[in-house]
Amino acid sequence: MGSCRLLQEQAQPAICAAVVKADAYGLDAAEIAPVLAKAGCQHFFVAHLEEGVTLRRILGSGATIAVLHGPLAGTEADFIAHDLVPVLNSLDQISRWSATAVVSGERLPAILQVDTGMARFGLSEADVNILIEDQQRLNALDLQLVMSHLACADEPDHPANTMQLDLFQQMGSILPCRRMSLAASSGIFLGPEYHFDFVRPGAALYGIAPQEGRPNPMRPVIRLQGKVVQIRDVPANTPVGYGHTARTTTSSRLATVAVGYADGFLRSLSGRGGAWFNGSHLPIVGRVSMDSIILDATALPDGSLLPGALVDLIGPDRDLDALARDAGTIGYELLTSLGTRYHRQCIHS
Repeated sequence: MGSCRLLQEQAQPAICAAVVKADAYGLDAAEIAPVLAKAGCQHFFVAHLEEGVTLRRILGSGATIAVLHGPLAGTEADFIAHDLVPVLNSLDQISRWSATAVVSGERLPAILQVDTGMARFGLSEADVNILIEDQQRLNALDLQLVMSHLACADEPDHPANTMQLDLFQQMGSILPCRRMSLAASSGIFLGPEYHFDFVRPGAALYGIAPQEGRPNPMRPVIRLQGKVVQIRDVPANTPVGYGHTARTTTSSRLATVAVGYADGFLRSLSGRGGAWFNGSHLPIVGRVSMDSIILDATALPDGSLLPGALVDLIGPDRDLDALARDAGTIGYELLTSLGTRYHRQCIHS
């Protein structure tokens, strides 16, 4: 997988893990994770326990699978049964996982997350101080990694990046763990001082640009197409779609495509953006419906676009990030919103 190798080269000598949560960002973890493993990836991150159980079934034994949300009360036995490593985000999770280790008679693996300025997951500075004062809380655990997460890494000049880096270095220097991880996709491109021992790319693996306003170094990995189901010629001043929010200004040829917001093609794209066919842009006319959009195909030669043809919604003429800008969102949301009605084809390169 080219994206994986590029990120490995960018981050070396740090180990490059892979974040495959949300079904590999909507692209099917059952297809993506084995390809990443074949490319040499041995460490994977998911968000939920259920995702970890599924990924273990996909990958089999050998790979390290970490669960970012950690063990909720009562799930500790499931982590052991499926050989999953919890990311411990609170003193309570540490206490419960340590108690589980004592009962099991083994030092159980764990990753410790610290909060360096996002107020989302991880131990606060006060929690870290409590751990330092009472390190016996960690004696039953095999602490494999201390990690944190950058809030503004997609904005290289944001002052929060260096603030979080400094705080992470301070916390890491006093915690009893030799390996550290701060950078996800965008953080990898902030420079080697952010790489530490592990990097954890997610979105960049799937072609999303890691930093705003800069050329995307990642190779696109997705092409999204919709099928034309009807063509109609209409006169000027014809109302189009729900609410009659659009009207044709001239005699027009309209193409109805079987993709809508039920397929993750967001309603915010109504009257914005469009599709591409043989290098020609076909604007969206009117509102995005649940199951369809309407395109203005007037500029195409007669007979060139017929029912059954495929138009590009994401492709060589319009990448994922450009579509996301049209929708007023980010590529992450678009990818993870893709529905189950698409026919999916995985092409290995």
